[in-house]
Amino acid sequence: MTWTDELLRKIESVDNENLLFETVQHAASELGFEYCAYGMRIPVPVTKPRTVMLNNYPKAWQERYAEKKYLDIDPTILLGRQSQQPIIWNDSVFSRTPELWNDARDAGLRVGWAKSVLESQSVGGMLTLARANDPLTAKELAAKEHRMRWLANTAHQGFRRIVAARWKVPLSSREKEVLRWAADGKTFSETSEIMDISVATVKFHTRNAAEKLGTANRTATVARAVVMGLLA
Repeated sequence: MTWTDELLRKIESVDNENLLFETVQHAASELGFEYCAYGMRIPVPVTKPRTVMLNNYPKAWQERYAEKKYLDIDPTILLGRQSQQPIIWNDSVFSRTPELWNDARDAGLRVGWAKSVLESQSVGGMLTLARANDPLTAKELAAKEHRMRWLANTAHQGFRRIVAARWKVPLSSREKEVLRWAADGKTFSETSEIMDISVATVKFHTRNAAEKLGTANRTATVARAVVMGLLA
């Protein structure tokens, strides 16, 4: 069994994000990195999507990162939201955030590689591999980057499977259908005619969906259902 096959088997077999992170961390170590981090952007709440983060960085750096609110300005995250191309840490990447870069290096995080996996504007993840020493050379990248990329993509699918289970809302087929027509701009009356049901029934299904999604009106219900991928 190959390295990738074995890792895939392990990732698919766990159902807890902490156990999954331990698997990813072990793989990162095998690739020559003492630290790794995974972050995932969660699509709810819609107005301020949440980010789930797991890492084994030094505790002092974790505290500094939170204290300085570096998550909001971290250039690797900003770049990762625009492209899935790998990002190698260097002075150019952190040119606009010198304090963050200096603090990271002071914490022993001097060499790093990161890659995002984007699903939509609201959902995406990023894996970062880091270490204190030994610059990432072209020779090392040529030998390892295919596995590093594979790890980033596979880890994301694993975390997506586990974390996404928390926002799965059991909408009925009728509830999904009325929301799909609403998403297309149809009124209650138009949806009633299309589905050959009463307006009262359309409103009934819409209210039920709103209660399940925790929204206050039809527009918010449709928006949240779309962002969470419930109408696909």
